[in-house]
Amino acid sequence: MPDQLSFEDREDLIALAPHWEKVLDELGNKLPGTVVERFLKPLAPLSFDNDLAVFAAPGAFVMEWVKDKYADMLVEQLSNSTGRRIRLELRVQPRERAEAEATTVSIQASPAISELPTFRPNPKQRFETFVVGNNSKFAFAGCKAVASSPGVKYNPLFIYGPSGMGKTHLLNAIANEFLSHDPRYPIIYMTAQRFTEDFVNALQNNRIDQFRRAQRNVSVWLLDDVQFIAGKDRTQEELFHTFNYLHSLGKQIVLCSDRPPRDLLLMDERLRSRFESGLVADIQMPDTETRCAIVKMKAEQEGIDLSHDIAMCLAEGVVGNVRLLEGALNKVMAQASMEGEQPSVDLAQAIVDAYYVHAGAAKPSFDQIINQVSRHFRIEKDEIKGLSRKAPIAHARHVAVYITREITGDSWKHIGELFGNRDHTSMMHGYRKIREMMSRDRDLNASVKLLMRDLYPDS
Repeated sequence: MPDQLSFEDREDLIALAPHWEKVLDELGNKLPGTVVERFLKPLAPLSFDNDLAVFAAPGAFVMEWVKDKYADMLVEQLSNSTGRRIRLELRVQPRERAEAEATTVSIQASPAISELPTFRPNPKQRFETFVVGNNSKFAFAGCKAVASSPGVKYNPLFIYGPSGMGKTHLLNAIANEFLSHDPRYPIIYMTAQRFTEDFVNALQNNRIDQFRRAQRNVSVWLLDDVQFIAGKDRTQEELFHTFNYLHSLGKQIVLCSDRPPRDLLLMDERLRSRFESGLVADIQMPDTETRCAIVKMKAEQEGIDLSHDIAMCLAEGVVGNVRLLEGALNKVMAQASMEGEQPSVDLAQAIVDAYYVHAGAAKPSFDQIINQVSRHFRIEKDEIKGLSRKAPIAHARHVAVYITREITGDSWKHIGELFGNRDHTSMMHGYRKIREMMSRDRDLNASVKLLMRDLYPDS
């Protein structure tokens, strides 16, 4: 990467250079291009001594953001590359000072608002590498339709589901599909957090026109984690006008969130109604067979020949989202590499037992939740799960639905089955009702949180 880093003849920096380049390459395949461009590439290596790597950040905001979000990842990647445990230190050092002291030269500064960095989607996240299961086939079909007919079908497309289910993968897949046909296709991917930050910067620097041109001069607009804009009035207003502008011109809009539009309670009603005007599709927790297929796909992407038995061991033993599965696979491969052995079922099981069994066992069951709510409200469990509409019983039932959804993350359909095969819309209504009441009633808020905390006696 000679265009990004140029080290002088200091031996410590010369030694660090290839490892830092490798880390940037690796993270470029795992993180959104905007993250790498804005937060990681501006880091300037200052010294490398006694396994301590010191980097300069161009400002306090970048330093704190990297510390909070990516420090552990950087330490892990640098340690893997160097073969020994690396410690990381970040210092604030403005770009001009860093260049003047000549410990490093020329790491590209953050681009101007009017010239957002060229979006480079993760090349590994394509439609061909997305494992489709019953949990995701509707969302996958919607994304494929958007990629084949942008602005015609399903505009906007709104995808929602818990973190780590593959929403960002699908956004990257859409981008890869367009760019494979035309590398200069006008497409932009942003997180809602980045949208907010750039909007605030534009207001502060009187560059709102440049910001709007950058957002609106596209044919496909991909916005991730849109729930983070909820409650930010000025940002919502700007998003509303950007949405209307692009939609009126037939430009394709794809949005992702951790919850459906109707559950974005602090979002402007005008935005929620627009989010629901196209196709709304969910992605839920995959079943065991799909999780097994995901593990095998991830291994294949890394050039690893992983047996079905090992993949199934991880799929069954690791409770949680797809990112946890990827982490478990990485642990298995790292441990096998350090021991100079091939991955085995025994090794996979040892990793599961060491890192994941307690987390899975600690998660309260539905019966435990119902028992806890029953004791708290002094209402029989069968009544909570029954059909009675008496106010005290309905309230206890709604609290149980809220806690079940928050703790298990199960689909509304599955939760409805747990509560006597109720329709999923009634489950959603109960959840929303309790959440709205908690936002207004401090006593109820404290009571529900205490109930949830008591379900984890060892925490």
